[in-house]
Amino acid sequence: MEKLLHYVWRHRVFPLDTLATTDGQQVEVIDPGLPNHDAGPDFFNAKVRIGGTLWVGNVEIHLLASDWNRHAHQTDEAYNSVILHVVEKADTAITTADGKCPPQLELPIPEQVREGYEQLSQREDYPRCWPIIPKLSTLTTHAWLSALLAERLQERAERCLERLSAVDGDWERTFFITLARNFGFGLNGDAFEAWARHLPLHAAAKHRDNPFQLEALFLGTAGLLEVASIPHSVSEAAENDDYLRRLRAEWLYLKHKFQLETPMRCQLWRYLRLRPQNFPHLRLIQLAMLYHRQTASLSAVLKAGSREALHAALDTSVSEYWQTHYLFGMPSRRNEKRLSEASRDLLIINTVVPICFAHGQAHNNEAEQERAIALLEQLKAEKNFIIRQWLKCGLEVDSAADSQALIQLKREYCDRNDCLRCRFGYEYLKRADSR
Repeated sequence: MEKLLHYVWRHRVFPLDTLATTDGQQVEVIDPGLPNHDAGPDFFNAKVRIGGTLWVGNVEIHLLASDWNRHAHQTDEAYNSVILHVVEKADTAITTADGKCPPQLELPIPEQVREGYEQLSQREDYPRCWPIIPKLSTLTTHAWLSALLAERLQERAERCLERLSAVDGDWERTFFITLARNFGFGLNGDAFEAWARHLPLHAAAKHRDNPFQLEALFLGTAGLLEVASIPHSVSEAAENDDYLRRLRAEWLYLKHKFQLETPMRCQLWRYLRLRPQNFPHLRLIQLAMLYHRQTASLSAVLKAGSREALHAALDTSVSEYWQTHYLFGMPSRRNEKRLSEASRDLLIINTVVPICFAHGQAHNNEAEQERAIALLEQLKAEKNFIIRQWLKCGLEVDSAADSQALIQLKREYCDRNDCLRCRFGYEYLKRADSR
């Protein structure tokens, strides 16, 4: 419940009575300070008037004053700057490492706020705050969604920059790894990223004009030409497949030519509950054809100014053999197996937008960052369980910018029961406090 006391302090949900320290000095909170989510005092740079004297410094919060000693703050110099110890119950005096005795303020948690928080915490339905969603103003909703979108873009940009650092600043390879990850469309995302890091792009670049050699290289590196990768139900037909034999021979040639490492373990690829069009084989072939066409490079997507241009850049299908197969030895009706518009939208959302935002940040180019946001606003909202739940609450979801913000809200706040940091949660508790 300590985080609820943090909430009360941060949002100044104070009792009507005059606040006073345990030794009787009047307290006026001018600024509660900035929340600190790392080690050290809970709030930085607070401004508090105590007994007529203005203090500027840090504030520490505990349910019990004795928690100060339990957490060993009395020996930690980082807490020497604490100007006020806020507690629900002051059950002991405290000292800092330099021998000072910070004043203590007993701050009660209003019963209505406590009850409102317990209601939120105990709800099993999602979203927990659904009763207040229809009552929120458009300004409140849009402001929070804008903040959530910025938060999500920042997190995804940081992941792109981590990949960039891992490949020694190679932006094109970073883009390829990010694109490959998202060709996994969720279930195989980790495997696709591991594959892209494993793939010798220098070798692929030398054979970019030959789709068959790219297929052999892509599937061979993925371990999908190995006997163990073939499902038992089609293994006999696959072993008699001439195309598979040719690919294996080509892979062995390329492996020897470029002194390539051992391929990935084919067991990393997942098939359970996948539709055939999402099988790793087909997605890798689509990616190979895209790489062959050279339309989906970082330079190309940075130049593309619209959803339509990006759709054209990401348009890909499969080679002749795969138009009539889902797996080796698993024939299908002839189909180009072209990447759908919905899939291309997802690739724009999950690859192009984060890369553009990260590239803009790294090069201090605000126009690129704004363009990334504009792309999300051009795209339709995603259709998934998360978005359907918010729509049921009466929330308007107009674009991918909104749906991305709501995905961030679900994963970083709702799933973590972090209602006290959520503006919707704040509105819920504020209304509870006013009852």
